[in-house]
Amino acid sequence: MYTRILVPIDGSETSAHALDAALELAHEHNAELKPLYVVDVPQLMYSGPACDPSLVREAFVKEGALVLADAAAKMLRAGVKGSTLVVEVEPLGDDIAQRITAAANDFSADLVVMGTHGRRGWRRLVLGSVAERFLRISTRPVLLVPLHYAEKKDPRKVSAPDIADAPI
Repeated sequence: MYTRILVPIDGSETSAHALDAALELAHEHNAELKPLYVVDVPQLMYSGPACDPSLVREAFVKEGALVLADAAAKMLRAGVKGSTLVVEVEPLGDDIAQRITAAANDFSADLVVMGTHGRRGWRRLVLGSVAERFLRISTRPVLLVPLHYAEKKDPRKVSAPDIADAPI
């Protein structure tokens, strides 16, 4: 059913759950998996008089390399084919959700698997949601994996249909 799965990851527990779900789906469908890390240096980083944005960017790139190296190791252990990708948000051009959309289109993804915190109310309004923004603009199928869903089950027994049927 799926041949190309994109999974945006950022090193958080939420994206780790999404990566686990994507690995399982890729393994079951013999699909190619592409873990994606988006480097985003917020505009506020450029406003300080002594701030060097290249140092902040380098830190994000290093973090991305570590996160993707971990994802690549998990892919190898799971016997899942694919490669990792780092993309950067244009400072004045787009946002993280738009970069993920472009990467999904470039990869011709059949499915995008993303973690979501499941925030509600004030926290959602203040903190926003990359997953929600992506869901609104994506033309590709999206599987959202809630942060706390996998914690309710034995992680060795969570299957793709269980995750797909999870409440969002």
